[in-house]
Amino acid sequence: MTIKPLIILPDPILRQVSQPLEAINDEARRLADDMLETMYDAPGIGLAAIQIGVPRRMLVLDVSKEGEEKTPLVFINPEIVASSDQRSVYEEGCLSIPDYYAEVERPAGITVRYLDRDGRGQTIEADGLLATCLQHEIDHLNGVLFIDHISKLKRDMVIRKFTKASKTRGAKAI
Repeated sequence: MTIKPLIILPDPILRQVSQPLEAINDEARRLADDMLETMYDAPGIGLAAIQIGVPRRMLVLDVSKEGEEKTPLVFINPEIVASSDQRSVYEEGCLSIPDYYAEVERPAGITVRYLDRDGRGQTIEADGLLATCLQHEIDHLNGVLFIDHISKLKRDMVIRKFTKASKTRGAKAI
């Protein structure tokens, strides 16, 4: 397993729509393992493949609490097939937007259809933190960032801050 470098805002790759994974093979499982290793190292609770520069519809997450046994989950080609009308608000952060947090309102519960790391079709009903994390990571696969769910004023301030920081690092701007 390899820890991969994270793509940081304002890199335009974060706005790319990821393509479905065609084959679930050893290479795909290796990608999942690398993503989990990268996520745990960061540390984070979710990571989409696009965040390490791979525009494929795969995400990993682990919402177990500190001190609990790790429960890594791999979602390949995930699709939200149902959302509750009830809403919930969580303070979200993102490994691609380090040290910035904001409250985001999303559906409180969702149903997701996906393939597991063995290529078997699965369906999961999620609520609470798991539902929020899944929605956040599936957004990444669609080129959407959590800052797209906050006010334009706050979003523009965050983008300006990260664009300025990237120029000092010599990175690409949006």
